[in-house]
Amino acid sequence: MAETPAVGLSSFGKAYASLMKSPPKRSVNVLIVDDEEALCKFVNRVLTEAGYATTTASDGPEAIEAAAKLGPLDLLVTDVMMPQMTGDELARRLRLSQPSLKVLYLTGFSDRLFKEKVTLWQDEAFLDKPCGIKGLMEAVALLLYGRFDAPTKSL
Repeated sequence: MAETPAVGLSSFGKAYASLMKSPPKRSVNVLIVDDEEALCKFVNRVLTEAGYATTTASDGPEAIEAAAKLGPLDLLVTDVMMPQMTGDELARRLRLSQPSLKVLYLTGFSDRLFKEKVTLWQDEAFLDKPCGIKGLMEAVALLLYGRFDAPTKSL
């Protein structure tokens, strides 16, 4: 597995500043789940720098455990193909107690995603891996706010 090159936080800050005027006014809780440690760290770093409250997990069972402790989540960012549980199964399980949970699937296998899951539900989207900062931030903003950038006013 190739390691993602280290990028200074100032690079993330610049990318974030160009996409959003200011961080969300209320805490937006995001659970990030990926068995690829480098990708999980990347997504966590970008979203944390953007002002989101993030928690990470390396697989479905760990994510379910974390979600039970966290309380309400606004967004699940999950890999599609993981050991023990797919991202789709994880989303279904979390939605049993949080039906309004929004889901961003990260996948290097979009063909597999749509083979197993013929259609995306409302409040779901997918982003191909590898993804960049801009694509990730736009996908998150679209799911949470219905537009490419987060609102600058209090929610």
